[in-house]
Amino acid sequence: MNVLGGGRPVSDLVFMRRALELAEGAAGLTSPNPMVGAVVVRDSVIVGEGFHAGPGQPHAEIEALRAAGGRARGATLYLSLEPCAHQGRTPPCAPALVGAGLARVVVATGDPNPLVNGRGIETLRRAGIAVEVGLLEAEARTQNRGFFTWIIARRPHVTLKTAMTLDGKIADAHGGSRWITGEAARAEAHRLRSRADAVVVGIGTALADDPELTVRLGTPWPREPYRVVVDSQARLPADARLVRAGTPSRAVVAVGPRADARRARALEAAGATVVECPDGGGGVDLRHLLTWLAAREVTSLLLEGGGGLNAGFIESGLVDRVAVFVAPLVLGGRSAVTPVEGGGRALKEALRIVRATSRWIGEDLLIEGDIERRD
Repeated sequence: MNVLGGGRPVSDLVFMRRALELAEGAAGLTSPNPMVGAVVVRDSVIVGEGFHAGPGQPHAEIEALRAAGGRARGATLYLSLEPCAHQGRTPPCAPALVGAGLARVVVATGDPNPLVNGRGIETLRRAGIAVEVGLLEAEARTQNRGFFTWIIARRPHVTLKTAMTLDGKIADAHGGSRWITGEAARAEAHRLRSRADAVVVGIGTALADDPELTVRLGTPWPREPYRVVVDSQARLPADARLVRAGTPSRAVVAVGPRADARRARALEAAGATVVECPDGGGGVDLRHLLTWLAAREVTSLLLEGGGGLNAGFIESGLVDRVAVFVAPLVLGGRSAVTPVEGGGRALKEALRIVRATSRWIGEDLLIEGDIERRD
């Protein structure tokens, strides 16, 4: 038998990777729940698989046990996230694993939810099941970065998405920005939207482009992310496309305390949700907005702002990840807009992107990575 360090069989990696692959099949569909995959193995053969399809649906381990039937007794379960031990939209899973007669459970990572947080694992161990935790933990936490941020930081995970030219411009000197990237990159941008619970732009972008902020992937997407505009003065027209593009109440307009009351009422009359936020130093308090969204089960947010809004999120310490499309174009122009404006930083204080990856999307390069946390 091939083994890894510590005597773990190589097959453990294979089966856990399969559990993560299964979980990924529901990307963008499970929020506010995490993505979870499960694999039941007996005598080195997979006898049951499952994944969590969405809120109110059976959890991954329950689906896998159903598929395995009686073959689960004495088997090993590979699970990408700790099983729950509390009553939520569905019954607790840990007691069901005990009842199935499993001999061993391998868990990628614990669940930080205070209602779980070790209780599921402890339930299994008290029942005499051998439990191992931590196999492919980094991959499992990355897969559910939105869920982990929402639970631990009590705000959505924020990905700053932008498209720029090779010389760092997101629009030309006249404000033209359609289209910097090609069709393949724009389709990938919609895939990023499909994984988010909210898409956020600033009022400048909303007025200039009149976007819908919907998910368009060729077939109707079953979830409708919130369409959010940061608009301190309530300048968004009540007939803006993003208000009419889907359920009007899922169009959220974040205004400041000095917003025009008449225009705010017009937006509400059109069905939009107007959220009054405290002043954030000349604009909307972004932390307040994210707290409001988190309370409505927004675990992940895609920021598609202009340079000013992007700078505001960055300076507030609210950006967790970046996704930057770089097009093979050069625009030039001192007045052409860049992805991040504001006062800027000294080189020694620059934000560093870690765990960066890059891949070609058609003729454009997509660079993704996490913001390095220094606190």
